[in-house]
Amino acid sequence: MAGLSRQVMFSALTASTSLIAGVACALGAGMLWGLVFVVPLVLPEYPPAMLSFGRYLAFGLIALLLAWSDRTRLSRLRSRDWWMAFELALVGNILYYLFLAAAIQLADAPLPTMLIGTLPIVIAIVANCGSDALPWRRLLPSLTVIAIGITLVNRHEMALLGVQRSTEDYLRGALLALAAVAAWTWYPVRNSRWLRQRPQIGSGTWALAQGLATLPLAAIGMAAAGAWPDLGIDYPLGPQPMRYVGLMLTLGFCASWLGTLLWNRASRLLPTALSGQLIVFETLAAFAYAFVWRGSVPGGSALAGIGLLLAGVVLGVRAFRTT
Repeated sequence: MAGLSRQVMFSALTASTSLIAGVACALGAGMLWGLVFVVPLVLPEYPPAMLSFGRYLAFGLIALLLAWSDRTRLSRLRSRDWWMAFELALVGNILYYLFLAAAIQLADAPLPTMLIGTLPIVIAIVANCGSDALPWRRLLPSLTVIAIGITLVNRHEMALLGVQRSTEDYLRGALLALAAVAAWTWYPVRNSRWLRQRPQIGSGTWALAQGLATLPLAAIGMAAAGAWPDLGIDYPLGPQPMRYVGLMLTLGFCASWLGTLLWNRASRLLPTALSGQLIVFETLAAFAYAFVWRGSVPGGSALAGIGLLLAGVVLGVRAFRTT
């Protein structure tokens, strides 16, 4: 009995340690990913394609530099691993940020941030469609609270449109943000399932593999952007070359490489439905960065919406953790 008791205590301690480490990794990833929401505001003259392809070209080049130190483990990846890295890079990197950057420039940062903020629940729903699904009635409270929160934030942002944002731009930005939600709903669920199927792949190795898979896509996209007749800026570095290069390298290293590494680690340590909830850290970081940049504070309805968003995520986490 004593031996069994010690084994149970050890298992509980291990699970608790994994939970703490997983939450810490998700927090770090969210804080780094929040940076991507403010860069389109810092570089408003740059079209979304230049922001997306510039960021991921930097990510790919950084991964190429770091790949030599991890060449042994990278050489063990199979062709199907590289194909999955390519799919994840295309949908979760290139298309996601292309949609998001365009949405932010059209509708400003708060609305896309809040729509992206629904990801914790959306991912939970998608991840819950497996054989061990949670009863849907237990997800209804969190979904309802999230929906009310989004409505409040939208009311606040519509009141702030003024002359800088037309209703048409606002709606187009919302549609692009929803496309970003779809892309990033697919990415973490597929990425987590693949890592669980391939436990021998390290989190850092997988982050580098995705960076290497991103490099040719970003290079092709950057070349295509240069050939576009209505790009609107001087190709390839635009009107603020030093700021552009510096921010792209910052996003490539911090948000893409380090953020992906931390998220891969969190995906290993936490259930997909729970790790999806923790994307709320990205939402909070993005909101804070955007309002700091604008030098303003959110209004009462926006604060109420944020509070309801957090409450909905907490309800969702509790629903999954009580299984």
